Amino acid sequence: MCAYAIEVAGLRKSFGQNAVLKGLDLTVPHGTIFALLGPNGAGKTTLIHILSTLTAPDEGSARIAGYDVVRQKKEVKQSISLTGQFAAVDEVLTSEENLRMMCRLSGLSSAESRERTKELLRQFDLESVSNKRAKTYSGGMRRRLDLAVSLIVSRPVLFLDEPTTGLDTVSRRALWDIILRLKEQGMTIFLTTQYLEEADELADTIAVINGGRIVASGTAEELKSRVGGDVIEFWNNRDELLASIPTSGGMADVRQTLNDMMLSLPADTRIHIRKPSMDDVFVALTTSAADTSAKKEAVLS
Repeated sequence: MCAYAIEVAGLRKSFGQNAVLKGLDLTVPHGTIFALLGPNGAGKTTLIHILSTLTAPDEGSARIAGYDVVRQKKEVKQSISLTGQFAAVDEVLTSEENLRMMCRLSGLSSAESRERTKELLRQFDLESVSNKRAKTYSGGMRRRLDLAVSLIVSRPVLFLDEPTTGLDTVSRRALWDIILRLKEQGMTIFLTTQYLEEADELADTIAVINGGRIVASGTAEELKSRVGGDVIEFWNNRDELLASIPTSGGMADVRQTLNDMMLSLPADTRIHIRKPSMDDVFVALTTSAADTSAKKEAVLS
């Protein structure tokens, strides 16, 4: 077995004059959850398309379970499952019919299809709606069915492209539980997400992509430590956040921040000091120093 489930080196991809990926390097160990964060247009979906053989890179290399995504497409496809951003089930069919149909298309016999369908309905908590048409399902149910369909044939690597987009909090957390159970079964999971809490809760390793490059990677705690010390928040008497300023945590920096901000803020401004969050990490890594300075100046002016 190769050292990593996913290996990417010097990956580049352009569409016309638009350079989307600009030399990506990353590795994902077997049996872990890897989360890729980034603003819209940063290259997250393009990277998944390359890793799942849907798009060829211009330069660099990528391997899945040791197989090259360009020269060994067949082996890569046999090693991965992919769930896109939107549910891809047949809404006219029931969940049982969707699963049995996809089982047969995947090469399972009629008896094997019936058994595998029962397993997946149970695993994804769809037994109670197994005979209802998918068009009647909630968003969370549809996503669970979509994920079940992608896992009909067990594969070592699962790609999830923004799997909980549009779901309410309860449905999102239910899907998180399923993802964690898949990890416990030994699956390697590569997910992109717009929800910073999702990456914080699920991922063993998080990478932040911005402008086509990985600008930071590590555990959630390692990334939070890069922001610095405490974050000072300034709130008005209507419970509106006026500003959120990261500091080094040192007394001199905190004092200077308070002095700078209090010169322009109302006397009844409330101060709250907290530890950095993934939101702070994301803003710090995807916002230029000039933008950050401009935002602070706007508050002071």
